[in-house]
Amino acid sequence: MMNEELIQLSQKFPAWIWNTAFILFSFALGILIKILFIPILRYQAIAQSSYSLFRSFIRRFNKILSLFIPLVVFNSLLPFTRFNTATLHIVGKINEILLISFFAVVLIQSIKVFEDYLYHRFDINKENNLRERKIRTQIVFIRKVFITIIIVVSFAIILLSFESMQKIGAGLLTGVGVGGIIIGFAAQKSLGNLLAGFQIAFTQPIRMDDVLVVEGEWGKVEEINLTYVVVNIWDKRRLVLPITYFIEKPFQNWTRTTAEILGTVFIYVDFAIPVQQLREKLGSLLMHHPLWDGKVNVLQVTDLKERTMEIRCLMSCRNSGQAFDLRCYVREEMMSYIRTNFPDCLSKSRIDYGAEVNRSELRGM
Repeated sequence: MMNEELIQLSQKFPAWIWNTAFILFSFALGILIKILFIPILRYQAIAQSSYSLFRSFIRRFNKILSLFIPLVVFNSLLPFTRFNTATLHIVGKINEILLISFFAVVLIQSIKVFEDYLYHRFDINKENNLRERKIRTQIVFIRKVFITIIIVVSFAIILLSFESMQKIGAGLLTGVGVGGIIIGFAAQKSLGNLLAGFQIAFTQPIRMDDVLVVEGEWGKVEEINLTYVVVNIWDKRRLVLPITYFIEKPFQNWTRTTAEILGTVFIYVDFAIPVQQLREKLGSLLMHHPLWDGKVNVLQVTDLKERTMEIRCLMSCRNSGQAFDLRCYVREEMMSYIRTNFPDCLSKSRIDYGAEVNRSELRGM
């Protein structure tokens, strides 16, 4: 009944006015739904203090809904438009392609909404975050794999919607043997990177936010992508490495099982310095410092050289960043203590003038 009324009503207006009205109605209805829907979600998001599923939904879908809803409305009203056959076919095909594309975007954004929840559930912004970093590494890699699959499948569906593309696909399938060999050789490196990515995601020699020493640089893992890894170096440079690097070459991972680390400070002084007093000074420095975790406090003479004595101060910290700051602090304070209390014990070169005088006298005789 409603369909017949719409058809009768459409005959009373010129085709271009009727079609334009349908397009404007679709966008107006979509905007109206968004205007009514988004404030409700925003109110719910404000009511929740920390993480909010509604806040995540608004952030991911706010812009998409402005186009997706009008497109769905227009697609449902397309049979009531008065386009001619050729134009209707073109408009329908464009609408179909846009719908497939937007459905793909909606799926991708839905994955990101779920990722936001997992990020909240496994928060890495806490001190002992080994489990959270392991899970987040897997989340990031799996998300990128799913997004890649969605994009490829959507593109394939769009191509298969054209008859000419189906014929091209059938022609390519007849030469799949030779083509497969060629593609296999050409994509060998990329496939190797992808498989290495899967291996890293689940065996996890590295994880997100791990502290590494790689290629002589100290930094944290910032990104793990399908084919490469980005390391954020301490001075804000970025080191980009192929993901196979972490399968094929050795590197240091300072947070593999725990973030705890031992810091060392080497001091070179004269043999006459009282080592026990230095040991007591180190203990007093660490005892009142917030970066020391209270586990390891050792001062030892680790080497004797021709002109100096090597003293090693060993201290434990919760992570490598704190260890670096604590080492600098201990180094400065210990040198200040030695310079103030034992200035004669700083490293120096000795010359025996008495021996020189005796040798000169012997040469004179």
